Amino acid sequence: MAPDKKFFHDKLILLLLSINTFLALLSSIMLMLKLGNSNSSYHIVQYRSNLGLSAFKNGTSASLDAFILFVWIVFIVNTILSYKTYHYKRDYAVVVLSLALLLIVLSTIVSNALIVLP
Repeated sequence: MAPDKKFFHDKLILLLLSINTFLALLSSIMLMLKLGNSNSSYHIVQYRSNLGLSAFKNGTSASLDAFILFVWIVFIVNTILSYKTYHYKRDYAVVVLSLALLLIVLSTIVSNALIVLP
């Protein structure tokens, strides 16, 4: 079998790809819904500990749209990297997809925390 057919027939790879796709979609939809339901047009996008009382920096919702873009870039780039490395070693491809899963989950947590803050 060719390496590309082996990649798409591997059950663990398909499981990780499915989970990453689901979480990327979930993260994007949750972020768009929360940004659409938000009362203010400004959201907290940065925290600077050295500024004291004005440690939180506001930004527009466009700066939080970067989280959606980041999630999809992580998903696409890690899928391509996993596909390319599967030819050399299967374990490398699994690690790349697992790290993508971690990045997507952490990005979702951080973006939701920034929206929830007043």
